[in-house]
Amino acid sequence: MYEVVISGAGPVGLFLACELGSYGIRTLVVERRETIDPTLKAGAVSGRGADILTRRDVVSLLGDLPSIADLMGGRKPGGSSLQAAAGGRPTGHFAGLWVLRGGSAPASLVMAPQQRIEEALEKRALSLGVAIRRGHSFTGLDRDDAGVTVSLSGPDGPYEVRTGWVIGCDGGRSPVRKAAGFAFPGLDGVTTGHQALADFDDPDFFPMGWHRVPHGLMVRGPHPQRVLTLEFDGPPASRAVSQAELQESVRRVSGTSVTITAVHSVTRFTDNTRQAPSYRAGRVLLAGDAAHVHPPLGGQGLHLGLGDAVNLGWKLAATVRGWAPAGLLDTYSSERHPVAERVLHNTRAQVALMRPGPGVDALRDIFTMLAETPEANRLLTDLMGELDIRYGASGDHPLAGLYCPDLELKTASGPTRVADLSLAGRPLLLDLADRAEVRDAVRPWAERVDMVTGATEETDTLLLRPDGHVAWAGEDVGELRNALRGWFGEPSSSDGLGE
Repeated sequence: MYEVVISGAGPVGLFLACELGSYGIRTLVVERRETIDPTLKAGAVSGRGADILTRRDVVSLLGDLPSIADLMGGRKPGGSSLQAAAGGRPTGHFAGLWVLRGGSAPASLVMAPQQRIEEALEKRALSLGVAIRRGHSFTGLDRDDAGVTVSLSGPDGPYEVRTGWVIGCDGGRSPVRKAAGFAFPGLDGVTTGHQALADFDDPDFFPMGWHRVPHGLMVRGPHPQRVLTLEFDGPPASRAVSQAELQESVRRVSGTSVTITAVHSVTRFTDNTRQAPSYRAGRVLLAGDAAHVHPPLGGQGLHLGLGDAVNLGWKLAATVRGWAPAGLLDTYSSERHPVAERVLHNTRAQVALMRPGPGVDALRDIFTMLAETPEANRLLTDLMGELDIRYGASGDHPLAGLYCPDLELKTASGPTRVADLSLAGRPLLLDLADRAEVRDAVRPWAERVDMVTGATEETDTLLLRPDGHVAWAGEDVGELRNALRGWFGEPSSSDGLGE
């Protein structure tokens, strides 16, 4: 019996499997594809998603990758996998307007294609004891009070697996979502988009960059083979794309007679936006595109899905192991639903700002002027990168609920950073004032909460959730004990609980 079954071995499903595997949860991932999907998808992870991959050390598994400076300066790839944008260069766009220059946290980017991230996550999941079955499809489920019977289909035919929990990480057409009866309301799309890696008879047929044109949007880059078109002609009827269809779209939008000589990868998309009202129905949960879909503007889908996974993983593990406080698992949906709702909202706004026509021309001019002001720029950058999310927390400290900065600590064993202390994915208590009463207070939770004593500019005690957000901060030891109980359950021992 597996304790958790995950449908979908994309980046969200694999990252979630790693989170559960790190807690020793017996986890099975099933994926209908026999190999990683080679179709062109996200080329990088930005915003909070880059931090999440770094704080679980996934970036170290990716090898040498191009940096932001490499791509923007046209130099050959090389150097570190993770780079901070510098020198006032744009760090991102909103509706194709390259105006975003930095938010409330340093802008970071992992310049790895999605397939390479999936390879790294699969390797890590297997090392943690996760079982992965490729070529196996989810076909149904039957729930009862004690667990879930999952119906699967593999190379040898149909079979069943008994489990405690099922998680749908299986995309916008999620079979798990449909089988469990989740609603998926939203808005239909009004555009047809194509994204491809292709060869052209004239490599210089259209300038590199983002261009809003009379027929929609034309994008080339960051390398000459990549092309993206967006036309306001209604949603596509299917996902299948022929070379002839791609060529006609490129010709219409670019206004040229260019000929495509080869297609290496192509996909079609629209701007429909849908979201499940809740991400949990008893023992069945949703994450990533199974829970919410939106157009791929600004590369928000990958970091949004990783945010779901890092939020859900430790809460489900605590529930399976029996130490989760009442209601903890329900906070997954209540915390992550508003985050995705913001993404759906801002992508709708971006589509509106990309429509052809003189009225939108004027609107974009005024929007650009506003976006160049520091306050508006910070707001937009935070919105696109999920950098300003504040969850519910214990107490009213200024850091409570926010994502903890990557503080550098001076400890007895040498300097370290919060990112280095987060690799295990466990709760973390930072004793930043070297107080014996703090260490005594956390001792009963030692099996669940790691503690580090160190010095930094911050002097209050910080209690961090495994997803990097501050559960509590302050000086009062009684409040600390309440926060430990509220987030990580009753202690495993009574030692040190005296007031």
